[in-house]
Amino acid sequence: MKVLSPADFPALLSEQINQNRQQFTSTNPDYLAWFEQCVADKKFSEQLDRVWCGSQYAFDLCCRKPLLFRELVDSNNLKTTYTKASIQNNLSHRLVHTNNPKELDSQLRLNRNQEMLRIIWRDINRLADLEETTRDISLLAEASIQQALDFHHNNLVKLYGRPMAIINSISTEQKMMVIGMGKLGARELNLSSDIDLMFCYPRRGETDHKKNPQDNGEFFTRVARKLIQSIDQMTVDGFVFRVDMRLRPYGESGALVLSLGAMEEYYQDQGRDWERYAMIKARVIAGEAKTAGQLMNVLRPFTYRRYVDFSAFESLRSMKKMIQQEVKRRRLDNDVKLGPGGIRDIEFIAQCFQLIRGGRELELQERRVQTVLTVLAEQNTMPVKAVEELQAAYLFLRNTEHGIQAFNDQQTQTLPIDHLPQAALAMVLGFRQWPDFIAALTKHRNNVSKHFQQIIADDKEAVAMDKPSNWDTVWLADSDNDNDQVLAYLAEAGHEDGQAVLTQLQRLQKDRTVQRMQAVSRERLDQFIPLLLQAVANTASPSATLLRIVPLVESVLRRSAYLVLLVENPNALKQLVILCSASPWIAEKLATQPVLLDELLDTRTLYQVPEKDKLRAELQQHLLRVAWDDLEAHMDGLRYFKQAHQLHISAAEVIGKLPLMKVSDYLTMIAEVVLEHVLELAWSNLVAKHGRPQKSKGVACDKDFIIVGYGKLGGIELGHGSDLDLVFIHNAASGLSTDGDRPIDNGMFFTRLGQRMIHIMTAQTPSGMLYEVDMRLRPSGTSGLLVTSLSAFETYQKQDAWTWEHQALVRSRVVAGDKQLSQTFEALRVELLCQHRDEDQLKKQVGAMREKMRDHLLPKGLEQADPPIFHLKHGTGAIVDIEFMVQYAVLAWSHQHPALAVYTDNIRILEALQQQGLFSIAEAEALTEAYKAYRAHAHRLSLQQQPSEVPLADFARHRQAVVTLWLQVIGCRR
Repeated sequence: MKVLSPADFPALLSEQINQNRQQFTSTNPDYLAWFEQCVADKKFSEQLDRVWCGSQYAFDLCCRKPLLFRELVDSNNLKTTYTKASIQNNLSHRLVHTNNPKELDSQLRLNRNQEMLRIIWRDINRLADLEETTRDISLLAEASIQQALDFHHNNLVKLYGRPMAIINSISTEQKMMVIGMGKLGARELNLSSDIDLMFCYPRRGETDHKKNPQDNGEFFTRVARKLIQSIDQMTVDGFVFRVDMRLRPYGESGALVLSLGAMEEYYQDQGRDWERYAMIKARVIAGEAKTAGQLMNVLRPFTYRRYVDFSAFESLRSMKKMIQQEVKRRRLDNDVKLGPGGIRDIEFIAQCFQLIRGGRELELQERRVQTVLTVLAEQNTMPVKAVEELQAAYLFLRNTEHGIQAFNDQQTQTLPIDHLPQAALAMVLGFRQWPDFIAALTKHRNNVSKHFQQIIADDKEAVAMDKPSNWDTVWLADSDNDNDQVLAYLAEAGHEDGQAVLTQLQRLQKDRTVQRMQAVSRERLDQFIPLLLQAVANTASPSATLLRIVPLVESVLRRSAYLVLLVENPNALKQLVILCSASPWIAEKLATQPVLLDELLDTRTLYQVPEKDKLRAELQQHLLRVAWDDLEAHMDGLRYFKQAHQLHISAAEVIGKLPLMKVSDYLTMIAEVVLEHVLELAWSNLVAKHGRPQKSKGVACDKDFIIVGYGKLGGIELGHGSDLDLVFIHNAASGLSTDGDRPIDNGMFFTRLGQRMIHIMTAQTPSGMLYEVDMRLRPSGTSGLLVTSLSAFETYQKQDAWTWEHQALVRSRVVAGDKQLSQTFEALRVELLCQHRDEDQLKKQVGAMREKMRDHLLPKGLEQADPPIFHLKHGTGAIVDIEFMVQYAVLAWSHQHPALAVYTDNIRILEALQQQGLFSIAEAEALTEAYKAYRAHAHRLSLQQQPSEVPLADFARHRQAVVTLWLQVIGCRR
């Protein structure tokens, strides 16, 4: 922002410069020599003129308190950026010999005057940016409150004893906490802010005075009253900050101080929507840090719902309407905070997204408006240009607010109407003329108003879909006499099973949960069902689609915010119907985890496949604010991440936007990213307890551990319900221990690491299981060690492994862990696969294992049925036959053709077989085509929740090609 030179001041302010200087020197003749020496410095002289013209309050303070002014100048503090510690220390030094409340109050005010002069000086001269200015004012308030709190607490302890409570059978001293709300909580105070406070103490109890014990509540109420008096009361030295207590529970009629338990009970049972809005910025600004953390943990669930809270739209609309009515009623057009396009509109925009999405997107749990807006741009929740306009407007409006308030230290945001303060305000904002300032201000306010109107639609705009009255009749039909009419309408609308639909709707109407719903929730349900009926009427199978969606409706009856989501977002309802019509598997997933409905909102991302790096960054961002020791939160976050992306994959697949190979790639990438995080999480937890395992004496391992994926994970062929075949390998030295305070043997460390990882993935939480994990492919199977050293793995593979275990090794690869150990493992894998083997013996072993699998896994009588049924995975000529042929080829011929051992997926191995001249082009293409066709159809059946069984005639050509090649390659068939 431009800083105007006094040479460019309008005439009105130029006259003021001379008047100000004359008045100061005439009022303070003892300071004349000092003053003339100061203004001889041109830079100081210009800064002085800007401040004294821009702030009548600062000028008056300098005239009344010249020593205070001189101390600031001589100490160079006007040029200094303060830290939190320096603000606290300045006040502490003032109060070091303070013994009585009157002296405390006087010193707090003198300190405030000096600090405010420094802050105004730096603000007007743009020596400090907006963030520093608001932070310093907030830190001044915090330091003043903390000192007043400590002083009055200690004084009252002398009279009544220490407030105590029994905690874990131990009598423990209690301290009061002060909660800063609004701009104080966010450290965004303006130059003349009042401060919104609440008071809380940890536990009920009484003081330990032997003769006159006091109830803790009474004791802390006394402390609170004295604190407010020290901060708020006007004296000859002024005041420190105006204190507002109306945001406390029950408002002005409520107790001044509440216990932690009472506060938790209030917000659980009686907290109102506007209080959630206010609580976004709440922060403990004075009191014990440990207890403060407990309090914020109590308040956070009230403020931020764990789901995406679209029910907030209704209360936000009401608040928006109230804002607009207040502006009109109070004629606030000239108010840069409350008027149209003002500061409050920007705060409202940011806090709308916080209330709705902050429960799931932890990065939105921020107090500062500018930070929230930045997050919204980074997440693509708001367009970058819109955020840039809002941030520019916020900066301009807050600086304008400060310019208005600095003039007379008045709590106002109204534009001045007199010429002198107008000229002063324009100058502070860098404009020579008032009209130029007004033009810039109008531009910013228009931008804000535009975005404010777009964020929350008015009620009449909210529901974009009109629901025909007939659908209301279908849903609200309340007697058997209406059944024929309802069935006729359902049939007319294309329902293939109107009776089933009618029965289901009537059952839902009579459901006990529906009968007991609160009025607002029942209204949401009655609004949603007709919209749903209309939407399913556009599908090929309306009845089947509706019956798939009803379980979802039943699952959210107690969380009707999800119904609001679908009512508020017609496109989300449309996507829901499309996807559930195409896949009962998707419908079941959504019914189990309705939180995933949020993923339907943005079709720009719903059908997109991100790159692995973007997936990794998204997960990292999602869990960025979760502490590593919060295992439950990490487990919930991982499950949501996986389920959300599974929904994206399924959606893209069922509408034909994602081919089979991409589906498997995407599912495999998700698993790999999740496994990377699971390893990091488990490692972090164990290292915190036991330290790092040692690679050699005194040399710690740096995650000398890998996760090897086998089967579909190793072959990059995961399906929607695939489990993970894993093997854990480490390379730490035996006989050594971890280097922590609670050391354990290296082997035990890695065993616990494996156990912790399996627990994280397989534990049943409210969000379900992350992955099923199969560890049977580790050396010696279920009887072997959970985690194997690399040397033990090598010995087993070379000396004891069965042929089928070498077959499994074909589809193995490192999916997470140490890079160097990964390279070592890959070299060992290639070495093992390239061993020379007797081909005849190998054919017998592979053939025998194939027949054994068929006997155990192929349902009996399928291929002998009339007509015969083909099992896509285990049938004769099916997927497993192709996999076994590929594995045989790698084991039999890699010693002569090492290129066969490079890849782990069947398609690229088939390409390598053709390139090496071991299969003809026609043979490789036949197997590739069959393999892709089988897997694609199996995927579709999985999404339809159907078994992998089809009429044999449908795949006769592919089946015959596979059988023919099997007989050529393996040669044995029962």
